[in-house]
Amino acid sequence: MTIKAVFFDFFNTLVDYDPPRERLQVAACREFGIEIEPQAMRQALSGGDQLYYQEIARLPESKRSAMEKMDLYARYEAKVLQEVGVEVSDEEALKIMAKFGALMRQLGAKFVLFDDVEPALAQLKGRGLTLGLITNFDRDLPPICDELGLSSYLDFLVTSLAVGAVKPDPAIFNAALERAGVNASEAMHVGDQYHSDVLGARNAGISPLLIDRDDLHPEISDCPRIRSLEEVVGYL
Repeated sequence: MTIKAVFFDFFNTLVDYDPPRERLQVAACREFGIEIEPQAMRQALSGGDQLYYQEIARLPESKRSAMEKMDLYARYEAKVLQEVGVEVSDEEALKIMAKFGALMRQLGAKFVLFDDVEPALAQLKGRGLTLGLITNFDRDLPPICDELGLSSYLDFLVTSLAVGAVKPDPAIFNAALERAGVNASEAMHVGDQYHSDVLGARNAGISPLLIDRDDLHPEISDCPRIRSLEEVVGYL
């Protein structure tokens, strides 16, 4: 079946933070006497992200109490540090997370597009494909996409907040299929998370592509794995 629509995850697929998260996490940890190399931290953040996305798939952050959110943040930070062999208490994890948040605000961290995004989207758009966004990100995305220049490429946005379901729930993917006006066999989804993006898309009957820019997941072999969004066109 010919692919007529391509869906994308948002964070770590189309956008990153500037300054990068790993740099701010390294700085936050240093405040507490913990020294970690940026590249090791980048890989550790990937492990933390997996925990976070699996947790919000079980119970969305918007439905958690303040105490449950604090527990999630502590577990996230502890998982990140465990990935580099550092054990901390929940209290220490929350202090590091708070310092990380303070640094983000202090340095004006903002979303930026990865370098491959605009060339890849322009190429796909030029082929007449419908392009959409599927994300568990719960902030108001339209103005962010406008500011980043994504709106001129994307035909629609599907958010977990609007649908009431988070990836990997098939409901959020089905909402995207409905917006695109295509069957599942005519769609492809690109994302950086195996559990929420790859398995979620596959369970909805959509062909998945795992974007793994830093080659952090060589063990994954049951789906195509790409290093750049400019490779997407080769899988149509």
